[in-house]
Amino acid sequence: MIVNIDGGSRGNPGPAGFGVRFVGPDGAVVAEVSEAIGVATNNVAEYRGLLAALRYALEHGYDDLTVRSDSLLLVCQMRGEYKVKNPGLQPLHAEARRLAAGLRRVRYEHVRREFNTHADRLANEAMDG
Repeated sequence: MIVNIDGGSRGNPGPAGFGVRFVGPDGAVVAEVSEAIGVATNNVAEYRGLLAALRYALEHGYDDLTVRSDSLLLVCQMRGEYKVKNPGLQPLHAEARRLAAGLRRVRYEHVRREFNTHADRLANEAMDG
């Protein structure tokens, strides 16, 4: 299952939201999830999107994910390549690691923004209310 995630904030911090799009092996859209999360930073919104994706996968029995994000920070932190120094991100990262451990396999891929347009659209729709 391919999962594109995106989070954003207007003002950083500011009104924030995330978008998540699940695409099956056949290329069909399986689900789209988005949510406004109040005032937050871009990075918090990115992690909230990841958490929503992982929870959805666990609830719906998807145990092999490729998570694609345009947040290099999130991808590198989840791969263990970067330390999580920001105290506000540490609990979100820990929760993401805990949830991911309940899945058979999770891969994290960094993609350029232009390859994450659907998740970006969902995040913007969430921020717009």
